[in-house]
Amino acid sequence: MRQTYAGTEDFPPLTRAFTDVSQVVRESGLLRRTPWFYGLVGGAIALGFGGCITGFVLLGASWFQLLIAAALGILFTQVAFLSHEAAHRQILASGPANDRLARLLGNGVVGMSYSWWGSKHTRHHANPNRVGKDPDIDVDTISFLDEDAASARGLRRLITRRQGWLFFPLLTLEGLNLHALALRHLFARGPVKGRWAELGLLAVRFTVFVVPVFVFLPLGMAFAFLGVQLAVFGVYMGASFAPNHKGMPVIDRDAKLDFFSKQVRTSRNIGGGWWATWLMGGLNYQIEHHLFPSMPRPHLARAREIVIDQCRTLDVPYTETSLWRSYAIVIDYLNRVGLAARDPFDCPMVATYRRV
Repeated sequence: MRQTYAGTEDFPPLTRAFTDVSQVVRESGLLRRTPWFYGLVGGAIALGFGGCITGFVLLGASWFQLLIAAALGILFTQVAFLSHEAAHRQILASGPANDRLARLLGNGVVGMSYSWWGSKHTRHHANPNRVGKDPDIDVDTISFLDEDAASARGLRRLITRRQGWLFFPLLTLEGLNLHALALRHLFARGPVKGRWAELGLLAVRFTVFVVPVFVFLPLGMAFAFLGVQLAVFGVYMGASFAPNHKGMPVIDRDAKLDFFSKQVRTSRNIGGGWWATWLMGGLNYQIEHHLFPSMPRPHLARAREIVIDQCRTLDVPYTETSLWRSYAIVIDYLNRVGLAARDPFDCPMVATYRRV
């Protein structure tokens, strides 16, 4: 007697959509590890850090050090991409080895908390853009939902009113915010897996990176150095993650969607090919990444073709746009949400009737 869960032919097309596309992906070998690729990426990043250290030593007390700081902001973001991929089991063969690598890169190099990010990111992947379940659309300084914008008060209300235009300037503070969140998480009460290992890695990073800046540079220049590094890091991180879901459909907390539709409809790809993949650490293939989180970066482009074919067959919208267009969409979306924080008399139409 055939068990109904053993096959997919009896299920509606959208219900078996992911099963079908997953089978093609596996048969194509797109889930196999690519150690050669990540070895090259890691080597290139290591050379970049070596160049920055050399430049830092040779320049001495010079304001040209700010160029080194900007380069470090870029390199730290590239390491964050690798930590993200290790956390998704994309790099090494075993799960524990990937976890150790992700923690080493995330805490020891970037200065974030792997345990904090891992919990938050796992919930995001399970329910992207779902109200009440995706932490990436929870209100922070920026409001991503109308109800959150409407409840804003004080300084946050002033920011929310023009939050689209303020989004990228605010990202200059995101690097500092990520470091602060790491410490808050690790010093909070309650169980934290790997707490002391993460704190130890953060302490090593502080000693290796921050201390030499203040030892070898004048105080003002040292603060400027860290400010530029954090600003570039924050903007680069935010500019890489923001285009992926912001401005895409938001799912009601009680809505019922199959896995394939949920992941595809709420995600946005960025066109550009290989240069976008290097620039964004593979996040430009956000749809494929959400469908196959453990897929190595070099295979995402091929998976894109398979997913597009499935979407065409099932008439599921597949969203892809340019990088600059995605930023325009994000800004417009945030400004529209921010309208909920404005006084009703700020509305141009209401103001017109008042004048009449």
